[in-house]
Amino acid sequence: MTIDTQHQGSRDIVSRVKAILMTPKTEWPVIAAETTTVVDLYKSYVIILAAIPAVALFIKASIIGTTIPFAGTFRVGIGTGLTQAVMIYVLTLVGIYIVGLVIDALAPTFGAVKDQMQAMKTAVYAYTAYLVASVFQILPGLGGLLVLAGACYGFYLLYLGLPVTMKAPADKAVPYTAVVVVCTLVIMILLGLVVGSLVGGSMLGAGGLGSLGGASTTASSDVKFDPNSPLGALQQYASKLEEASKKLESAQSSGDPDAQAKAFGNALGAVLGGGGSAVEAIAPDQLRGLVPDRLGGLARTDISVERNAALGMQVSQAEATYSDGSGKSLDLEITDVGGTMGLMALAAWANIEQDKQTSTGFERTYRASNRIMHEVWNESRKHGELSVITANRFVVTLEGDVPSMDALKSAVGGVDLAALDRLGAAQANAR
Repeated sequence: MTIDTQHQGSRDIVSRVKAILMTPKTEWPVIAAETTTVVDLYKSYVIILAAIPAVALFIKASIIGTTIPFAGTFRVGIGTGLTQAVMIYVLTLVGIYIVGLVIDALAPTFGAVKDQMQAMKTAVYAYTAYLVASVFQILPGLGGLLVLAGACYGFYLLYLGLPVTMKAPADKAVPYTAVVVVCTLVIMILLGLVVGSLVGGSMLGAGGLGSLGGASTTASSDVKFDPNSPLGALQQYASKLEEASKKLESAQSSGDPDAQAKAFGNALGAVLGGGGSAVEAIAPDQLRGLVPDRLGGLARTDISVERNAALGMQVSQAEATYSDGSGKSLDLEITDVGGTMGLMALAAWANIEQDKQTSTGFERTYRASNRIMHEVWNESRKHGELSVITANRFVVTLEGDVPSMDALKSAVGGVDLAALDRLGAAQANAR
């Protein structure tokens, strides 16, 4: 059965988010009575909402940028931005799981009932307010305060939920909440310091996300979304992730740390790559062939191409300079995000738009021809930057001193974007 996602397909996750945020006192009893597993909680809820802070960070850091008074707008490179986004995503997935363990471990201390599944549900749904509010980090000024407000509301949700899910006495709810919050903050700080060294090792495979397989999975929902809709794509994503989670179960029961670490890496690749098998970024030689010899009437004077890997995810990048030898130049960067294209796809589904006018120019983010476009123009300097995200994995950025943004758009036409689209489609079909 196919359901129109505009009317009914998004009901489950959207109605749950709305209910836990708007009517938590009546929603917590509903949550406590539900029968589910940790794996199902993650694949149907956490992996979707956890992408919000990661995608928002990437958009803010690498696409929109941070405005520094009297200095202009600062952006980190696409590769750095994606690495940061991946780290935030991993931290969120692992962090929620650890919070659930903390809630369960502390239960007897506060007269509550130990129940790991109820503790996991408590952690997941209390986190909802922060995850949703994290989208506001894209906004300048008050964005950070709105995110903080979301985190504080999450503490309130936790306070309301503990007496219901964990059967904590009413007079112990406040200290129970306070201790969980303090423990969580300490754990997340430590995770932030060491996750880079642990994420590929056996510790996470053995005792972290690998433990998500501790409960058997239940059948996926019979409801089918339109496969061409965002939620339809997410449903396909989740079904592929389910296969990865089963391998985690098998590795966990085997007791082999190496197998657990490998299974975790495969699952992480499925999450970040959009639910499919691991995606290999295009080879440097192939990427070099996509860099034109001339651009905007200028000859190419310099080029460098490389492929790097972080957390098992590959990213390829080509940088080229075009110049006429008399001071006029353009800088081109083509990036294939490869194994993290799942995050890029979620950024596309977010459908972010921006139109900011200033006394010196403008900044715009919009969609055109199924691509994400980002323009930055400084009229006083006659300097512009144009970024094009295509096929949910290739980022083409062109920057330089030109008469107008139209001139920059014309110059970027020298890059064969259609070839990038075909390459992306071919690799997607191969998966």
